[in-house]
Amino acid sequence: MKKWSYVFILLGIIILAYPQVNEWYSDWQQSRLLDEAENEAMAQSTAQPTNLQSGYAKVNHLLNEESESSTTAPPPVQGEILGIITIDKIDVKLPIVEGATRENMRSAAVHISETDQLGEKGNFAIAAHRAHKYGRLFNRLNEIKVGDIIKIESRGTLFEYKTDNISIVEPTDVSVLESNPNREEITLVTCDPLVNPTHRLIIHAERISTNISS
Repeated sequence: MKKWSYVFILLGIIILAYPQVNEWYSDWQQSRLLDEAENEAMAQSTAQPTNLQSGYAKVNHLLNEESESSTTAPPPVQGEILGIITIDKIDVKLPIVEGATRENMRSAAVHISETDQLGEKGNFAIAAHRAHKYGRLFNRLNEIKVGDIIKIESRGTLFEYKTDNISIVEPTDVSVLESNPNREEITLVTCDPLVNPTHRLIIHAERISTNISS
């Protein structure tokens, strides 16, 4: 009987500890992706914008899911690493992976593939979960103000953007992803539970400089 008591106690400890272990694993995977992005030459994706509405619907479906509620360990991220997004004001540094999937969004920000490409005219859109833990993923994105700087490093080039518009919209409002062929823009997308968990917080910024590493 005493043996079975130990077994039940051990099982209880495992069940209680699993969410924390799962979170540690996601953080480790994010760190691994950052190392890979910083140490390898990353080729740009050649994917072209297709159906913006269906692509955004897929992203919204994933954002509606709880980013840290899974009871299984996240599988490895799949997809090309496009670069690293850094927002110094809110201490964000995340790998950007091509393609919105459940696996990719557990540990990284993702490029909405139906939008334009980084470094080209148009709108390069990035989505990430607003994780429960303070400081993870886009958890602090609501602290961004107009005028704040967002940086993306890719293939030895540093792109700097200045925030020029912040909005909260319905998830069906695909207009936030539309591009201007005369400007280089980025759009950051996440949930906005401060207003309504079904709405989206949208951070829009325009490129102000490009620096190439020697």
